[in-house]
Parts: sequence; C-alpha cells; structure tokens
Amino acid sequence: MWVSYPEPRVLPPSLPGMAAAQGHLSDGPDDADGEGTPSVFRQAVAGLQAVRLRPEIELDATPPPQRLAPYSYALEAAVVVDDEELADGRLILLHDPAGHEAWGGTFRLVTLVHAELEPEMAADPLLPEVCWSWLTGALEARRVPYVAPSGTVTRAGSHYFGGLREREPSTRIEIRASWSPAPSPGTRPGGQAGARGAEPVVPDTGAHLAAWCDLLCQIAGLPPGGGPEAGIVTLPQRRGPHPR
Repeated sequence: MWVSYPEPRVLPPSLPGMAAAQGHLSDGPDDADGEGTPSVFRQAVAGLQAVRLRPEIELDATPPPQRLAPYSYALEAAVVVDDEELADGRLILLHDPAGHEAWGGTFRLVTLVHAELEPEMAADPLLPEVCWSWLTGALEARRVPYVAPSGTVTRAGSHYFGGLREREPSTRIEIRASWSPAPSPGTRPGGQAGARGAEPVVPDTGAHLAAWCDLLCQIAGLPPGGGPEAGIVTLPQRRGPHPR
C-alpha cells in the first residue's frame, strides 16, 4: 500500500470547484451558483480535490460526460516521468439522488485507463486477470469498501506497414471499469442513513481516488511509493519514450 509519497501535492484550488461540482444535469440546466446541487455531491467532489498525489501524477479536471447521471464530475490523469507519459486515465464520479439499483447506492465511479506494454508482456495469457486484480487490489490495499464492480480488460497490438514500417510493433492495455462506494455500516441502500431525517452519506471519494492513482502508477510500471512491498507485481518500464 502506498502511504508515504515524496513531495506530495494537493489538487490546486484552480480546479473547477463548485462550478464543476454542480454537475451536468440530464433533465435540466446547470445551476451556476450551486444552489440546486445536493450538498452530499459537493462534499464528494471536495473530497476528490483534497487528495495528496505522487509527484509523477498530473491530474486535472475535465468536462464530464452528460446523461450518465443527474450529477457528474470528471478527472483526467497521466503518469509522467522525465517528460515521458507512461499511463493515462480518466475517473468519473456519478451521483443520482434517487439511487440506482444496479449501483447499489447513489454514487458510482467509472474509469478508463491506458498504458503501452512490451509485446512479450502483452502475450502473457494471464495479463487480463492480473490487470483486473490491480484495480481490486488497489481498493483493498487502501481499505476502501466498494460493491458491484464490473469492467473489461482489453489488449490491442499494432503492426506498422508502408511509410510506418520503421516503427516497432506496439501493444496497448485498456481497463474499463466501474464500482460503487460501499455504504457505511448502519446505512440503507441508496446511501441514506438509517435514521429518519438523517443526512445522506458522503462516500470517501478521496480514498477511492488515491486507490485509482495507485492503479495508474502500477500499470505504468512504477514501484510503490515508500519502497518495495511484498505481493506487488508491476510491469517493467516501457522500452521506448512517449514524449508529451
């Protein structure tokens, strides 16, 4: 588990804060002042903005997709070492105050992660299972409760011909996944507290983001922060540079 990061960074306040936290409403206009945005969602977004990051991770807010949920917030990240991008991804926070049966609650996290691999690594028949275990393992290492995980792991190889024949073959791994923050003990499905009139439960979005960043660094081939750990398997460094 990555706990101690060198030179930790905090998401800068310049990120679209409440403007982004207002979400993209599926059935109505955005509220520029945030007055129509549930407090639970604004707090969940604030949790994302307070996460400490490894210095190799570049993280920015990005426009979220619309019509996936009444409220959404998105981040995009890249793992960059010596101006070389080793992996990239996008994390989207969805919120439906009415709850969603398939989610098992009112919040859902959706991600897409990419990385280039060595061809021999991509040929490993167990690679998809290993990559999926990196996601679930990152959440479990952070002790982040979650439910209803689902997703796909895809590897695609490219061979170049004609004017591109000088390029070496490349292989790209892609992880598409989603999961729901598990409700705390004593809460009802849908994220509502058991007591009547209690406030909706705010998920620990910061811990989920930290686990997701662990996944990005692992698929990029970086060692865990704070030194090696037993039981952690990482990909080797990429052979060729991918300048930004």
